[in-house]
Formats: sequence, C-alpha cells, structure tokens
Amino acid sequence: MIPNSLQTFLKQFGESQQKALFLTGAGISAESGIPTFRGSEGYWTIGSKNYTPMEIATNYMFRQFPEKVWRWALHYFNNARHAQPNPGHQALATLEKRLGSQRFTLVTQNVDGLHLLAGNTPPNTYCIHGTLSHVRCDDCGEVHPFPQDLGYYTKNDIMPDEEWDKLACPECSELMRPHVLFFDEYYNEAYYKYESALEAAFHTDLLVVVGTTGATNLPLLIFETVLKAGKPIIAINLDNSTFTQTIDIYQQGWVLKGKSGEILPTLATFF
Repeated sequence: MIPNSLQTFLKQFGESQQKALFLTGAGISAESGIPTFRGSEGYWTIGSKNYTPMEIATNYMFRQFPEKVWRWALHYFNNARHAQPNPGHQALATLEKRLGSQRFTLVTQNVDGLHLLAGNTPPNTYCIHGTLSHVRCDDCGEVHPFPQDLGYYTKNDIMPDEEWDKLACPECSELMRPHVLFFDEYYNEAYYKYESALEAAFHTDLLVVVGTTGATNLPLLIFETVLKAGKPIIAINLDNSTFTQTIDIYQQGWVLKGKSGEILPTLATFF
C-alpha cells in the first residue's frame, strides 16, 4: 500500500528535525459517520424553495432567518456530536506525540472536534472553519461553549422557547450563532487561525493532505504555498481531486488512494 520510495522518505524524515503539516477535510470524518455539508443532508427548504448548503449556511441567511438556520445547523451538528474518532484521527494524534509539538501542525476544515477528542492538542490544531464545541455572539463578539443541555433536534422538530433561550448570549441576550465559518464570510486569525495556518505552510518541510479536494480558499492556498516551495506532498483520498492531479502532474510527492482510516495508521508506522 505504501510505495518503497515513500517508506524510505518517511523513515529519514522521522529521524530528522523537519516539520510536517497535516491538512484534513471531510473525508477523514466521513468514516466516523458524519455527513458533509455538501451531502444530501445539507439541503434545506424554506417556504417553497430548496436551499443548497452554500445558500443556507451564510451570515446573510442567519440575519434573515436565524432560527431556521439554527435548526438546519442543529440537524447537522447533532449527527456529529455523537460521532467518535476513527483510526485515521487516532493515527494523527499518535504522530503529534511522536514528532513533538515543534515539528507537528494539524490544520483541519472539520468542525466536529474529533481530532481533539482523539488526542491532538489545541495549540497544534488549527480549526480553520470553526468548531461545534462553541457558539458565538455577533453583536458583542463573545465566544461561549456550546450549551450541552440543549436537546436533540432534527430539522423537522419544533424547538420550545426555553430551548432557544439556551442559545441566548449570556452577555447581551442576543441569539448566538454557530461558531463556524459561513460560506459568505472570510477567514481571520482571531476565529479561524488564518495567519497561523499560512505561517505553518511557509515553514513546513512536508504536507500531508487527507480527505479534502481543495474546494475552499485557505486549504488551496496552503497547498499552493507548499507546492511552490518545492516541498514534498502526500495526498490521501478515495477519489481524484485537484490536489491528487496536481501532485501527479508536478511529480512532487505521492498519491495514496483509499480510506484514510486504513492508510494513515500504516503511514504513521514509518515516521
């Protein structure tokens, strides 16, 4: 499964003091049973119109229909809140311990928190699309832990008023929002570690891309930064993507096709 050339490279890398950057997307969490925003569960109907995830998960829609956006979000969030890390997540937690905090950085597009649950540490894990574990008030800017006593709701359920009260900001009483990057918003450092993620890309000696196709700006920019620097890249994915095709064209790394939950644990043994 792992080419001999890659095995040799990883053994030498593990014995060096070089840095590794891991970039993960929805593919690694799909093996834990979490549906993607762009999957069939992402769609939502308001009135007679069907909205795509890119339309419903926006700040524009939240300001118009905050409760409808929250109901859509809770339907997705509740699926994720009960998921557990899979062997791919656990392999990355093992690699952080093996390489050490100075050599390991994890950038994830996933908001499910499974990397942290598996054992990766917050200082070394950049959640560039936010996290389910917190909510945020747009009025006063405060970030708060997600209310753990909020009940389980699907997108067809009616939430009673006392449940909505749990999503009120304790500072200003305004309805808080999911602490995630909406599709019509920009990355920033304060909430999404934009500068930190790019800094890691500039200084890494190896990029490992897992379960992401490069459909969003910052992951694509990270990939291009490492590519232009001439550093090796490993892409793990079930299907072809912009990342895998680019690696093949430039011959600047390795493409491993298959499930990350099967490939990553094996890959980790060679570091």
